[in-house]
Amino acid sequence: MRWNLPNSLTLLRLLAAPGVAVMFLYFARPWADWFALVLFLVAAITDYFDGYLARLWRQESRIGAMMDPIADKAMVVIALLVITGYSGMDPWLILPATIILFREVFVSGLREYLGNTSRLLAVTKLAKWKTTAQMIAISTLFAALGLEYVREQALASNNALISEMTDAGIDAELNMLSLANLSGEVVWTIGLALIWIAAALTAITGWDYLRKALPHLKDGSE
Repeated sequence: MRWNLPNSLTLLRLLAAPGVAVMFLYFARPWADWFALVLFLVAAITDYFDGYLARLWRQESRIGAMMDPIADKAMVVIALLVITGYSGMDPWLILPATIILFREVFVSGLREYLGNTSRLLAVTKLAKWKTTAQMIAISTLFAALGLEYVREQALASNNALISEMTDAGIDAELNMLSLANLSGEVVWTIGLALIWIAAALTAITGWDYLRKALPHLKDGSE
């Protein structure tokens, strides 16, 4: 095992995956949302640099090639579980999340079944775009969760203030609370759109891998 900087970055990304969920155990919201967002973003950035540095310094290794997809999948799966739970089980999020989770498990199973021939399912450029789309969408959804929580807490404690502002002739639609409300909804909608795009790319890459594996699945059944 070559213990170099690219492999270290990959290992840190793998450890950061459960760290996203741990943020919600040790910190109150919305701090947990912001810390989870920062941790996820930093880990996602290392996903680019570990591969880039490994190729640049010619430090590619089997352990790195093995850990890299595991770290990516762990990050995505754990983050989606956290977001789905704190979003109130939004069905518009559950469906694309289900597609993503199913594909990741299915492709992992295909690779395990193919064994030595699993190199046929090497990561494609579209699969890399898929991972990037997932990371961007999940980061956006974490940001939306934090904004939404701030809005809910503000509504609970500032109803009287809103009434006073309205009675004073100040348009309630222009106050900071309404702005937070609007921003949360907008960011959440953008996040949902991005996760659906990521789910579509995920499904396409999953079908591509299945198509490549089918001849070997048929041979194995004869």
